[in-house]
Amino acid sequence: MRRKLAAGNWKMHGLAADLAEATALARAHPAPTVDVLLCPPATLICRMVGALARTPVAVGAQDCHASVSGAHTGDISAAMLADAGACHVILGHSERRADHGETSAQVAAKATAAHAAGLVAIVCLGETEAQRDAGQTLAVVSEQLRQSLPESADAENTVIAYEPVWAIGTGRTPTLEQIAEVHDHLRGLLPDPAIRLLYGGSVKPANAADIFAIANVDGALVGGAALKAADFGAIVAALEAAEGGAG
Repeated sequence: MRRKLAAGNWKMHGLAADLAEATALARAHPAPTVDVLLCPPATLICRMVGALARTPVAVGAQDCHASVSGAHTGDISAAMLADAGACHVILGHSERRADHGETSAQVAAKATAAHAAGLVAIVCLGETEAQRDAGQTLAVVSEQLRQSLPESADAENTVIAYEPVWAIGTGRTPTLEQIAEVHDHLRGLLPDPAIRLLYGGSVKPANAADIFAIANVDGALVGGAALKAADFGAIVAALEAAEGGAG
């Protein structure tokens, strides 16, 4: 059985004082029955790794460059992230695809670099509202999956996160049937059926249990609700309950 994963993406939020939320989460969940991951800004990775030492909460990053090193001012390589203590890296998030023009081919190159550095790549997929309204959702996510996954992808080094672009940070959430349709479709396309599929897009304590009850949803990639220990802890608890029910 695929072990559930609750991953928190802090995006461009968080200063040193906010590490208290990470440690509060670890105190509230000292022995979680699911995997728990926080991905803070790069400036906090080292300090969060230290703050969460000897706890089960893992630390990841939000992006990496495809090259190991070089003249890439402002970029960070996968090897640097691993050296800082990160174990995962989010790649291809819709905000980077939109704001930075990242293509699926670039995401695949970054995933290859992440794998080479020993990081687990969390590869994000998702359709825009216009694509959803045009009935193109399955075609869009299928093509993103095909182009974004390198040949090295397997259940040990890769997680897929389906995040409909129109639901991220908007408070809007697809229907449970829409989420199930996409996750069922993606499951049939994965090169390794044991790869975990996360849902992301306005996941919060109020809707987490219903989302986690859907077949082929192996956890969540959480944005805003991951910034506060109480909110993210409630989502972790809902995922633990779902894992217990599945078991």
